[in-house]
Amino acid sequence: MPDTQLFEILLAALVAGIVLFRLYMVLGKRTGHEKLPPPEQYRRQTAPSGDNVVALPDRTAIAQGTAGDKPTDAVARGLLDIKLADRKFETEHFLQGARSAYEMIVTAFAAGDRKTLRPLLSEEVYAAFDSVIRGHEERKEKVDFTFVSFSDVRIVHAELKNRTADVTVSFEAKYISTTAKQDGAIIEGDPKAVRDVTDMWTFARDTSSRDPNWTLIATSGEHN
Repeated sequence: MPDTQLFEILLAALVAGIVLFRLYMVLGKRTGHEKLPPPEQYRRQTAPSGDNVVALPDRTAIAQGTAGDKPTDAVARGLLDIKLADRKFETEHFLQGARSAYEMIVTAFAAGDRKTLRPLLSEEVYAAFDSVIRGHEERKEKVDFTFVSFSDVRIVHAELKNRTADVTVSFEAKYISTTAKQDGAIIEGDPKAVRDVTDMWTFARDTSSRDPNWTLIATSGEHN
């Protein structure tokens, strides 16, 4: 019986030795205390030839606008800078608001509606508009104005200065406008003619402000 027990013990030890040897051959000599390769080594590894692997742009590059798809157009770059400063900024939404603001401002200007104009204009632009309105009032002139439509509205310049976004919009619009004396005699315009105008307006907004509204800070244009 002792010999049998000894044989069984030796056999169990032999089997355990074989199992351990196979584990050793598969796992190698690592004990769990060796240093792993630095993270950079993993990042630099490339996939085997033929694998369909797409490299993702670096998150920092995206935030800084330096990823592979960075816009090359100056306006697009400016809009990207504004979007990064103000995540709620959307180009199409801005243009819709610009159209509404343009129609509201030119209509209020013709009517001498200072109350509507005041919160929409910068101090300088308001002063210029107010000066023209005051001139009509002093000469007792009446302006009749009808907005017709837009031919084209597009952004021609965009820039982020510190935290202030500046966007210049070109408005190609149509409207009917006449200026008449107190007795009704027309001194400017034609009540039956649609005028084509091109106005370049610059809007600004502090992107760090909670106020979502933009302010008209500069105007220029050509009226036919």
